[in-house]
Amino acid sequence: MGIRVCLEDVLKGRGMTSKELCKLVDITEANLSVLRSGKAKGVRFHTINRICYYLQCDVGDILKFDGELGEEEEE
Repeated sequence: MGIRVCLEDVLKGRGMTSKELCKLVDITEANLSVLRSGKAKGVRFHTINRICYYLQCDVGDILKFDGELGEEEEE
């Protein structure tokens, strides 16, 4: 995938645990874990908006484009 999720770095920089963020954003720990690992197939703008609000960051701080197309083959 051409998109990297850097949420872990932003969480550490803000001194916040993923559990704390889950409560603020109203997302399950399992779903946040999938997002943090980079294995999520998609994420709602509503969720990204709340994550950025509570972490006081920009979307570009948590999602990075690595310059590759990175398309996955369909199964």
